[in-house]
Amino acid sequence: MDIEDLKTRILAGERRALARAITLVESGRPDHRAQALALLEALKGHDREALRVGLSGTPGVGKSTFIEAFGMMLTAQGLKVAVLAVDPSSARSGGSILGDKTRMERLSRDKNAFIRPSPSQSQLGGVARRTREAIDLCEAAGFDVVLIETVGVGQSETMVAEMSDLFLLLLAPAGGDELQGVKRGIMEMADILLVNKADGDLKTTAVRTCADYAGALRLLRKRPQDPEGFPKAMTVSALEDSGLETAWEEMQSLAEWRRETGHFAGRRAEQARFWFEAEVRERLLARLKREPVKGAMEALAREVEAGGQTPSAAAEELLRDYLQMG
Repeated sequence: MDIEDLKTRILAGERRALARAITLVESGRPDHRAQALALLEALKGHDREALRVGLSGTPGVGKSTFIEAFGMMLTAQGLKVAVLAVDPSSARSGGSILGDKTRMERLSRDKNAFIRPSPSQSQLGGVARRTREAIDLCEAAGFDVVLIETVGVGQSETMVAEMSDLFLLLLAPAGGDELQGVKRGIMEMADILLVNKADGDLKTTAVRTCADYAGALRLLRKRPQDPEGFPKAMTVSALEDSGLETAWEEMQSLAEWRRETGHFAGRRAEQARFWFEAEVRERLLARLKREPVKGAMEALAREVEAGGQTPSAAAEELLRDYLQMG
């Protein structure tokens, strides 16, 4: 593969080249991984910056409907939008639905939009392992906004906040039960809570739910990366396209404030360090699954199962021997 040619085509905004590059970074083959690293290194310093927006939400809240309506609004303003939609993978077969292009039919036909569904491959955080690198590729291809849709909502979903500039939490009109069900951790990390489906018979309920969330946010400690009034809760309707422009204005306002105060660049630097450390951990775990370490690990696992050693002592023995092996 001609890495220099692929780089040139990505920088020119060619969608087929971008799709090919994302396939390359998602591949688990060692030769593909080497090519992906070479490509990412070649693209480093392209001096293009997209606004990275992470989006999570409870099942059935209408994430795909919201993203399509929101994306269509952005492209109508002349912006180029990339959507990285992570579908759940089967823990048993590894299969994935990958149906976002079907759910976002209008947006998928928009010449200023690019939709890429990726399997989560059982990764914690609801994001594929290489989503972060796919974001870099979309940025290099000249997209103005990159939307990262994650699987479900829960404690591990906060991983998306480690690869986005803004983190949105989409919620449905509901009573206090859902408010109690949403993890405090993910609420603390969200920049904006969007109560979707604020239309028809649910409009009054949505307004009341939004007020409940706004009250809950006021109880949380103010974060240094937030201006006055953030994080905040708002109502939107993806069905009626209402509240989307106001939400976008708030996102831009928050992003601009963070740029002016240095929080934007500082956050990206922290994220780069986070993913460096995550990559080190991932590779160490991968090496522990190789021979001859794999055999020693299996033998110790059987010993632990039989009660011959405690898990901690067995782990200490394995790591001591492994580190001596170099």
